[in-house]
Amino acid sequence: MTGGTVIILGKVGDNFAVGMTGGIAFIYDPNQDFENYVNPNSVIWQMPETDYWKHYLKKLISEHYNATYSKIAFRILENYNDEVKNFKQVCPVEMLDKLENPISLKSRVSKAV
Repeated sequence: MTGGTVIILGKVGDNFAVGMTGGIAFIYDPNQDFENYVNPNSVIWQMPETDYWKHYLKKLISEHYNATYSKIAFRILENYNDEVKNFKQVCPVEMLDKLENPISLKSRVSKAV
């Protein structure tokens, strides 16, 4: 992935994010096992932390639901304030200082929270 935004509401495979040089990915991780599948060499991941990214994620999931009537999207939206805690936001390390809207309120993010 070199740009854009992706939201994955299903499982990811091994070595996720290898070669990711740009963009943002949101991974729905209700089993909290994402770190077993991610390639940690060039990305960081954390639960969505800032209001900007939480609202952005909800907006995109709403658009997905309106277009597809996805049962997973519906369930997430019905209980969004709790379900947002089941997402991981993934960003290439090299992009952290280039984002218009920071992904963290902290000055430095190193790994999953």
